[in-house]
Order: sequence, then C-alpha cells, then structure tokens
Amino acid sequence: MARAKHRYSLTLTLALGVFTPGLGHADDKDLAPYKMLRSLEFVQDSVVLGDHSAEEMQRFMLSTIDDRFRAADKSVFDDVRNVDAALIYTMSGGNPATLEFLMARDVNGNFDNRVADVLRKYLNGKGLLVVKTLADTAKEYRDKKIGPYLSLVAANVMSAKDPKAALKLYDWARLTSPGTIVEEAALRRSMALATEAKMVPESLAYAQRYARRFLHSPYASQFADLFVALVVDHNTDIKPQDIVDTLAFMDGPRQREVYLRIARRATIAGKNDLARMASAQAAAIPSDGSDSFNQLANFYGGVANVSTPKVDDAVHDINQIPEGELNPQDRALRDAAKLVADEVTRLPDPQSLTQASPTKPESQEIQHNGAAGVETPGTKSPAAAVVDQGVATQVAQTREGGGQDADSSFNTFVTTSQSKLDALDGLLKQEGH
Repeated sequence: MARAKHRYSLTLTLALGVFTPGLGHADDKDLAPYKMLRSLEFVQDSVVLGDHSAEEMQRFMLSTIDDRFRAADKSVFDDVRNVDAALIYTMSGGNPATLEFLMARDVNGNFDNRVADVLRKYLNGKGLLVVKTLADTAKEYRDKKIGPYLSLVAANVMSAKDPKAALKLYDWARLTSPGTIVEEAALRRSMALATEAKMVPESLAYAQRYARRFLHSPYASQFADLFVALVVDHNTDIKPQDIVDTLAFMDGPRQREVYLRIARRATIAGKNDLARMASAQAAAIPSDGSDSFNQLANFYGGVANVSTPKVDDAVHDINQIPEGELNPQDRALRDAAKLVADEVTRLPDPQSLTQASPTKPESQEIQHNGAAGVETPGTKSPAAAVVDQGVATQVAQTREGGGQDADSSFNTFVTTSQSKLDALDGLLKQEGH
C-alpha cells in the first residue's frame, strides 16, 4: 500500500511538474485552477491509454480541484482560462454543485450564462429541452478550449433526435482532441450510435479506429460488447475478413475471448456460418494449453454443426468438453443441441413405417419421413424436421384410419419433445437478450 501511494504521489508530482514548472512544493491554493485542470486531463488521458494505476489519481485530482474551485477568490475567474477550467471540470466528471456555487458568486459576469444553463439542464437529465441551444453553443465555441467537451455533450443529447448530426459532433470532438479521453468517448459512443441506427459501414469504421487506439482503455470491455453485437446482428453486411482485421490489433487471449463470444451469440441466434467461422478463428490462436478455450471453440462449432450432415462429429465435439467447464447458460445450450441431435439421428419407429399408404413405394415413404432427418444446408432446422416428420406420420395414419394407440403414442412424443424444446428455448432467449 505504501508503495502504491508513493507511485500515485510521484505521478501527481510529475503531472504538476509538467504543467507548472518552477512551482516546486507550492501549496495547492497557490496553483491556478487551469493548471490543476491540465494535470487532471493528463491523468485521464493516461487512464484511457492503458495506465489503469492512474484511476485512483483521477479520483484524487477531481476532489482536490473541487476544493480549489470552492476556495478560490472571485478575482481568479477574471482569467478566462480558469472559467474554462471550471466548465471542463464539470464536464469531466466533476461535482455539478460546484458549478452552481461558482455561478452564484459570479457578480462580474465572467461565466457565459448560456453555457452554464445548458450544462445545468444536461446534468439534470433535461438536455432534450435545450438540444438546439446546446448544438449552437457547441458550434460557437468550436475553436475554444471547451469546444471538444461541448461537442461531446451536445452529441450525447442529439443522438436520440438526430443520429447523423450527433455523429458529426462526435467526429469534431475526437478530431480536435486526438489521443485524449474525449476522443476515446467519442469513438466508443459513435460506434454504439451507428450500430443502433443500422449504419453498418460507419460502425465498422469506428470499431477499427477504436481497436487501433484504445484497446487498453478501462472502457474497452464496452467496445467488445458493441463489436460482438455489431458482428452478430449484422453479419450479412460484414465480411469475415473485416472481423479478422479489426481483432488483429488485440493480443491472442483477447482475440480468443471475443471470437468465442461471437461464436456463442451467433450459435444462439442460429447464424451457424458465423459461429463456425468464429470458432475456427478462436481455435487457431496459439495457447499454452492451460485453458479451455480450444474446447469451448470446438463446443460452439459443434453446436453450429448439429444442423449439417456432420451431425455425428458435432455430437462428438459437444461431448468433449467437461461438465465443469460450462456455465449454466452453456449447459442449457448443450442440452438443447443434444436433444435436437438425438432426434435428428434417431431411427424411425418401424410401426410408423407400416402405416404408410400402400399405394406409395416404401422407398418413397422413407424418403418423405427421413430416416435420420438430416437436411441439406439452407433448409429447415433439425427441430423443424422432427416436427414435420411427426406431422407427416399422423396424416398417413388419418388416411389409413390408424389406431388410437398410434395416435396416443405420437401425441405423447410431440408434447414431451415440444415441452423440452420450449423450456430450453426460454433459457436461450433470456441469454440472447
């Protein structure tokens, strides 16, 4: 703990030293607020570039700057740099009440009331009431110190009303603040907004930029969530090579994790080609053999192959992974796949074949019912094939005046199988959401 505190103190000393040369051990009250804000920006930018040890320093700096603003003499804000610092502090995770405190003491009119008012409403969740004013203000201050921050805030509000206009604001924010927390936030939110608006090429472009620049950000997990959703929900608009090129910026373990998440979600969504591709990519990434990544890759690939002629190999892959390596959701996925595979590969009841119409050749009836139920790619799912087989048998029974025993057996089979599938589908739908 002592070593960690020493590291944080050293980071603060270096940060302050970069922006306040010659001040040495000056008391915080002697530091101009705008100089302290530069230190906060330095720390925040370090965090999104991968220095997670600076997160605690960020919290310390926010608290220290808050105290400095509240203790500052009114004359301090005759310097416009300190006014900008107060506004940026508020938009950078600072205490909104401090801005209210400063505005109440602003007898000299140093603060622009329009900016303060739109920020006040934005921070109180009423940004939509001033969306036009906020966008106009961001444009007016575009070339000022607070410009990128105002553009980011305006885009956040505009996104619900006009996604394309919001993306332009995000673009301006990130292009005027490269390598900063502003660019990181703008890229990540642009990707989310473009995905929601079904602007797939734009979303993919934002994803590739983010992957090149901010993979070590503490918010990179949100990026991974967004990327998985983008790829699975819009797989027909994204080439496999685009996925490979984007994830190539990651190290091996992170690539495997994202590929497996894509494989899993694609499997649940029934997008088997994508699931097989992602599983193959995950399995191809070298590992030390101490984890179960390859087994999981084979598992998802096996589930995706249940509806193909490779069903026997798929069942083998599904059974290979130990029970303890699967979470409850994956166990439900495995049970659903095995149930479908069992029905696909199960030989038909000989009694049902004898109930076929004698006017049809036996070979034709077998072909209709499907001895194994295996379908060619692009046809109905295995589960649908099982149901269709049962329905065809029941129709044949009706034509020939089949006995009640056969009807009872068939109805019991359909009811039992359907109840199992419904229960498993419920679990998978919950997981998919």
